[in-house]
Amino acid sequence: MASFIRRQVILTLFSAALVLCTAMAQLSPAFYASTCPSLPRIVRSTMAQAVNREPRMAASILRLFFHDCFVNGCDASILLDDTATFTGEKNAFPNGNSARGYEVRSSTPSNPTSKLLAKRPCTCADILALAARDGVALLGGPKWRVQLGRRDATTASQSDANSNLPGPSSSLANLISSFAAKGLSARDMTALSGAHTIGQARCTTFRSHIYSDVDVDPGFAALRQQNCPSAGGDDNLVPLDLQTPNRFDNEYYQNLVAKKGLLHSDQELFNNGTQDSLVRLYSVNARAFARDFAAAMVKMGAISPLTGTNGEIRLNCRKVN
Repeated sequence: MASFIRRQVILTLFSAALVLCTAMAQLSPAFYASTCPSLPRIVRSTMAQAVNREPRMAASILRLFFHDCFVNGCDASILLDDTATFTGEKNAFPNGNSARGYEVRSSTPSNPTSKLLAKRPCTCADILALAARDGVALLGGPKWRVQLGRRDATTASQSDANSNLPGPSSSLANLISSFAAKGLSARDMTALSGAHTIGQARCTTFRSHIYSDVDVDPGFAALRQQNCPSAGGDDNLVPLDLQTPNRFDNEYYQNLVAKKGLLHSDQELFNNGTQDSLVRLYSVNARAFARDFAAAMVKMGAISPLTGTNGEIRLNCRKVN
C-alpha cells in the first residue's frame, strides 16, 4: 500500500512538472521583440509613476498577479468586471474590499499602456506579469526575466477564486497543499510568502491572530491591537512588515523568527514546522531569499497560461472584446 501511494505521489508530481515545462516552452522573454519592443519600457515607466505616488501600489499589483495566476492560470481574469453571463473574481471573498491596483492597468487616455492596446500587440496578462516584476524591483527587490506570450481570458469565475486562493487563516498544511496543486513546492510557497515584506493588511484579516493565537509575541500583539480593536475597525490598515513596509527585503522572515508575523498564515511558516529552517535561512541571507523568490515568480507566472489562439488580446482589460 505504501509503495502504491509513493508511486501515485511521484506520478502526480511528474504530471505537474510536465504541465509546467510545457507552459514554459510556450512562453518567451522575447515574445514581443518584433511586435512591441517598447512594452517593457512603457510598463516600467507606468509602474514607476504609480509607485512614486504610492509605494503600496507595488504590493497591490504583485497581489493581483498572484491572485490571478492561482485562479485558472495567469490570464488576467481577475481584471474582468462582472457581466450578464458570469460573476467575476473582483468581489470574491479573498478579493472583495481587498484587491486593488486595477486602475494602473486600465485602458484610459491618461495611461501610457492604453497606446499599446490600440495596436493590439500585447495582452493584459503579460502586462500584469511585467508590472508585478517592476513593482518589486522599484522597492529594492530582485529582478527576473519575465516569460511572455500569455493570452487574456474571456471569462472569470468568482467560485473558483473563492476555492483556489489560500486565506490569512490557512494552516501550514493547507498552504503547502494549495501551492502544490499549482505545481509549486513548499520552498516556492515559503519564498513567495516573502511578498508580505511589502504592503498592508486589513484588521479583519489578522484580528484572530493577535487576539487568540499563542504563537505571537505579546508586545507585538499589543501594538497591533492599538489599530485593530477586538470589534469594529475591520478596514483599519497596518503594514505587513513592521520595520520596512515600503522596501522589498528579508525583514519579513526576521519578523517570523521573532514571532511577529502579522497574519496567522504568515506565522505558520515558523511554528515548529517543516519550513522553520528555510525561514531561518532567509532571515539571515537576503540573497538566498531574493534568488528563490525570483525563481518562484517565474514558475508561478507559468501556471496554465492561455497561448496560441486560445483566449484573446483585450482592448480593455476590464471587459472582453
